[in-house]
Amino acid sequence: MANENIKISNRGPAAAVDQATFDAGLRAHMLRVYNYMASGLALSGIVAFALFSSPDLAGIFFQVAPGNRVVGLNILGWVAILAPLGLLLLTSFRAARMSLTSVQAVYWAVTALMGVSLSLLLFTYTGASVARTFFVTAAAFGALSIYGYTTRRDLTAVGKFLFMGLVGLVLASIVNMIWPSGMMSFVISAAGVLIFSGLIAVDTQKIKEQYAAAWGSEAARKVAIFGALSLYLDFVNLFQFLMSFLGQRR
Repeated sequence: MANENIKISNRGPAAAVDQATFDAGLRAHMLRVYNYMASGLALSGIVAFALFSSPDLAGIFFQVAPGNRVVGLNILGWVAILAPLGLLLLTSFRAARMSLTSVQAVYWAVTALMGVSLSLLLFTYTGASVARTFFVTAAAFGALSIYGYTTRRDLTAVGKFLFMGLVGLVLASIVNMIWPSGMMSFVISAAGVLIFSGLIAVDTQKIKEQYAAAWGSEAARKVAIFGALSLYLDFVNLFQFLMSFLGQRR
């Protein structure tokens, strides 16, 4: 980056100013992305904890047995768990035509609904192991995201490879739901940790590139929300897969 600044500066004062403005804008953009992501995680956590703490609220989505045990999902539970996927698919087709307000509404809706799914972890694992795994995930996310932001290596090819791995992971998970296997579950969890760890770095670099493309346009704020959503999903999925290794069941 230092060499790039020198080269640009040698072209004249205007180029140097533009580079400085771009760098400041990029830092503000990344801060906005991380703030959105952290706020989304906080909202998901609040929803998850509220459901875990209140049997009446949990009963809206789950079949709750004595002892605060979830034994199944009701209709609203299935809707809440599947709705984020539907919203993400809808957004992917209409992203360019959506207003900033609409994008924000989708983001908060997805993160709130994800709290319903994440509450199942609280019902399944001890609070201490959930907290411990969350901090492990946060530390890993920070290191991987910093790598994606600072590396000069183009991670596009890695991203394509990880996407193919993600498709395989989804297919394997469906097969494992139909024909459960302990060994398959272990392999899926291990693959999930590796895939989403890589995607954190890849998506961070992609967010930088998207900002460069949107620099100076009104679309930059929408790009920040979409970037936050991709990192949020990477974080949540990594957290869930790590829980299968680090979580202690109740």
